[in-house]
Amino acid sequence: MQSVLFICTGNYYRSRFAEAVFNHEAVRRKLKFRAYSRGLATWLVDGDGPISPHTLAALKKLNIPLGCTGKKPTPLTSYDLVSAYRIVALKEAEHRPMMEKQFPEWAAKIEYWGVHDIDFADPVQALPQIHDQVLKLIESLPLNHSKLIRKTKKNAINRRS
Repeated sequence: MQSVLFICTGNYYRSRFAEAVFNHEAVRRKLKFRAYSRGLATWLVDGDGPISPHTLAALKKLNIPLGCTGKKPTPLTSYDLVSAYRIVALKEAEHRPMMEKQFPEWAAKIEYWGVHDIDFADPVQALPQIHDQVLKLIESLPLNHSKLIRKTKKNAINRRS
């Protein structure tokens, strides 16, 4: 089983939604991938409960079980980065500087999207954008197991250099 890592600031709203959508679709499509999510500044989370109410409402509307995402905001570690087949940070302008400060060797090696946080975009716009991006990401994944193994080995070598 290969993994896709979604990174955002608090691991409370955007990355948790991406993780849940991905995992729900991966199970539905019988893919050999699962997602997990992490935050670059989980200490900033100041919300009610372990996940954003906006994320909860969107998952409920899409009939995606809460079990498709982690139980609580979790900080990003080096192990998470090394372990992932593919890594996506939800907003380049926000997360690249954080990556450069906390994990400088990884900042240029991950994929960045442009999904605004709640202070710049209403969840009614941001969550469908994440949903669409996740589906595009899923469509880009290799379904051929031998190609997946070769690409995973190549990624591991490139990440170490």
